[in-house]
Amino acid sequence: MLIRTLLSRELILLGLADLRAHKLRSLLTALGMIFGVGAVVCMLSIGEGASAEQLESIRLLGSQNIILRSIEPPASQEARSQNQSVKEYGLKRADVERLASLPHVRDVVLLREVAETIELGSRKFEGVVVGTTENIFDVVNIEVARGRPLSEADSTLGHKVCVIGSHVAEALFPGEDPLGRTINVVSISTGPIPYAIVGVLRSVTTAGNPAKGLGARNVNNDVYIPLATVDLRYGDLRVKWGRGTRDIRRVQFSDVYLAIDQQDQVLELSKLVDAALSHERKERDFTITVPLELLQQAEQAKRLWQTVLGSIAGISLVVGGIGIMNIMLASVTERTREIGIRRALGAKRYHITAQFLVETVLLSVSGGVIGILVGILFALLVTVYSGFPTIIAWWGVLLSFLVSAIVGISFGLYPARAAAALDPIEALRHE
Repeated sequence: MLIRTLLSRELILLGLADLRAHKLRSLLTALGMIFGVGAVVCMLSIGEGASAEQLESIRLLGSQNIILRSIEPPASQEARSQNQSVKEYGLKRADVERLASLPHVRDVVLLREVAETIELGSRKFEGVVVGTTENIFDVVNIEVARGRPLSEADSTLGHKVCVIGSHVAEALFPGEDPLGRTINVVSISTGPIPYAIVGVLRSVTTAGNPAKGLGARNVNNDVYIPLATVDLRYGDLRVKWGRGTRDIRRVQFSDVYLAIDQQDQVLELSKLVDAALSHERKERDFTITVPLELLQQAEQAKRLWQTVLGSIAGISLVVGGIGIMNIMLASVTERTREIGIRRALGAKRYHITAQFLVETVLLSVSGGVIGILVGILFALLVTVYSGFPTIIAWWGVLLSFLVSAIVGISFGLYPARAAAALDPIEALRHE
């Protein structure tokens, strides 16, 4: 009976009329719910955006890959500070041969960084020129948007061709098609060398780049050339000039990607890789990144973040609900005579309960709806003014709406019952 009464059109219209009659009071009552729901929706949107970008950065590395990177060990840094000649460290061909023979290693991608300056006439771009094998486009999750990737023929014959990142294309060819054009790769040891552009990579979102430093490359700034061309034109020496100093390093491979044939073998095999490389080394001159492990950690962090936000949301909505309950209790006292008249005219207790419960739910739900709109607006403003990506979590929007309705029922029940419990005769005497 109470549910049928709650859903009656007349009662809902009566509740709306009372809210319109006390606009300021209704607004102040709903403010707690508006701010609570708005904060939850906005924070969820920011959290979803940050989490999605972090997961995308990690997925870019490939969940079935193990990534090795050459690093300069402390002893080499000390030697460099003493201005010694050539510093040699990092991953070598013998390491690659050993790793390729391990079980479950399906493919191996080799990379060597050779230069950082790309020129086209007077235009310059400070990116990273990387010599690599043609299978990088099969192992790493990067796509060619226009043109073609590096081919086996490019690698075999040492062609002077390249595939450029989207930022390189935008900087050197604004509003133009770079395919078929030629850029110069500048190196201290060789001077400028021309390379024909055969492909442009699809842009990858990297704002903040959470996986940077963990093995992720900002492929938008990269220029990929065949590794055979690097061997032919540059060798494995890299020279940098500082203030009166010369820094010469011999690094055969700056990065090595191992593609594993079974995902459930990745974590175990990473331990074998670490042991194989550490066995004959006096000092550690490499790092190992396991994207699958990072992905699991990121998803765990996401669940923790959602739990924290859910707790904050719960506290905010409870505070808003308490505010609504207090105002409705005051409203019951203010409308005691009205309640007495309705009871005298034949209204049952459940009619009074339903009337006040409808008003509370309408207040709570309208506050929730306005809060949702405010939260979405603030999330969009964050994206517009800071460039930080936000994703509207529609499950969070729906949950906020449902919770606001539940809060309205939960915190409106006590004032509604208090109103229904008033003695009609005493209520009529109330001034």
